[in-house]
Amino acid sequence: MSTLVALARAQAFTAGRAQPIATVRHLHVHDRPFVLIPLAMAGEANAPLAAMAGTDPEKPRLLVVRQPRNRDDRFAFAAELAGELVPYLTSFATETEAVAVDRGRDVRYRFVDAPQVWVPNTGGIDFLRLFGRSTRFRSVDGDNPVPPAVPLLGKWLTFLAGASEMPGSSLLLTTVQALGLHWATGQSGAEDAHLGSLLAWIESGAAAAREAERGPVAGPATDPDFDNHVLAPLISEADPALSDVLRELLTPTWDGMWRALDLLRGLPVGDRVGSRWDGDRDSYSAYVQHLAEDGAPQPRRDGAVAAAARLQRLENAATRYAVQRAFDDPLVMAEYRLAGSAFGGVVTLADPDRIDDSGKRPVLRPRIMVATTETVRVEAGASLTSPARPSQKARVISVTPTATGYDVLLELSGGMGRKLVAEPGSVPAVGEKLLLTTLSEAYRPGAAFPDPADTPWTHGGPPPSSEADH
Repeated sequence: MSTLVALARAQAFTAGRAQPIATVRHLHVHDRPFVLIPLAMAGEANAPLAAMAGTDPEKPRLLVVRQPRNRDDRFAFAAELAGELVPYLTSFATETEAVAVDRGRDVRYRFVDAPQVWVPNTGGIDFLRLFGRSTRFRSVDGDNPVPPAVPLLGKWLTFLAGASEMPGSSLLLTTVQALGLHWATGQSGAEDAHLGSLLAWIESGAAAAREAERGPVAGPATDPDFDNHVLAPLISEADPALSDVLRELLTPTWDGMWRALDLLRGLPVGDRVGSRWDGDRDSYSAYVQHLAEDGAPQPRRDGAVAAAARLQRLENAATRYAVQRAFDDPLVMAEYRLAGSAFGGVVTLADPDRIDDSGKRPVLRPRIMVATTETVRVEAGASLTSPARPSQKARVISVTPTATGYDVLLELSGGMGRKLVAEPGSVPAVGEKLLLTTLSEAYRPGAAFPDPADTPWTHGGPPPSSEADH
C-alpha cells in the first residue's frame, strides 16, 4: 500500500466515506459488457452450482446445476453457459481495421472492437480458470462425450483468464479491483473483497457498509452454513424452489455490479486507456484467428521458453502500466513525487536554438532551466521525461541548490522534428510549468530466447544421447 493510499484510507475512516485515489479512470469500460457471477459449492473442487450472466441489467439469465456432483449436470451447465457467453465473445469478430506496421511499410488487421467480461472478485477469475481447464480438453465423441460447445467454452475461459493476468488488460475484469483502483475505504483490504460492503462505502458510507456486510456473498463459493441448512435439502429433494433461492442470493450482487459500472463510467477516462484497449483488441483478434486456423486448446503448462517469454511480457506490461497510470493521473504521479523520482517546476531560462557540434555532425540540443521548490533526488547525467512530451528526453546537466529549492539545467533531445530548428511548441518556453520524472514509456525490447529444441532436456529440449548415458 502506498503512502497516499494509506492516507486516503485514514481519511475515509475518519470521514466515514470512501475517498477518491484517482482523478481519471484507468481501465476501459465497454458499452456492452458481459457480467458473469459464478457460484460453486463450498468445499467442492470447482463444482459449479449456478451462474447469473448476461449483457442486460434488466434481464439476467440464471443457470442452475441441480446436482453439482453429477458429471452430466455439470457439463450440461457448461453447455448452457457456452450458449450465453460464446455468442457474445464471437459477436465482435466481424468488422476489421488496418493497422500500419513496420513504420508504415506494411499493414495488419484487427477487429474494431473486443468483448469485455466482468466478474465480482478474483475468486471469480480463479473459478473461470479452473473451469476452463476442466472443459477445454473434453472430447465431443468416444467415451463420455460432451456437447461441442463445452471444449470451446473452456478455450475461451482459458484465454480470458490468461488475459486477466496482463497488467492493464480490460478483457476480463473484477469489480472489486476496479473500484479499489479508484477509491479507498476505511476498512481492510480483505473487507474490500466483499462487493456489497465496498460499494456501500463509495455510495453511502461506513454505516451502510456495515449493514451490507450482512448481505449475500458475491461468490464464487457459497457459505458452508447456507450449503448445510438451505442448499442441501433443496438438492437432495430436487426441489424446484432451488432456482428461486439462488436467484434471490445472486440478484443483489448482479445489481451491485451494474451500479459499479455506472460509477466507473462517471469518471473521465485516462489518455492512455485507449492504447491499452488497442492491445486487448490485438490479443482478441489473434485468438480468433487461432481458433479459426488451428483451434488447439492451450497446454496445461507452458514449456520453459514459453513461460520465460510470458513472464517477460508480464513484467514489461506491469512497468508500462505503472508509468502510464502515473502519466495520466496527477494523484498517482504524486506518489512518485513523494519518493523523489518526479518533481514539478517552472521554466526560467530556455535556449531552443542551441546546436551541439561536438560530434561528427551538428545536432539540435536545446537547454532549459527549471526552478523547483520540491526536493530533487536526481543527479547529473540522469534521463528525465515529461508526461506532456513523452517522446522527448531531458538529460540532467546540473542541479544547483537555491534559497527556495533547486535550479535544474536540462539538455533536450528527441520530439522536436528532424531539422536543426525545433518545431513550434516542442521546446518548453519560459514560464511554462513542467513535470519531470525518471519514469519513461520508452519501448522495452524483448530478450532473445532460444528455440525449445536448443534447450537442455531438463527444459523441454531433446533427451540426452545414449552415449551421454554411459
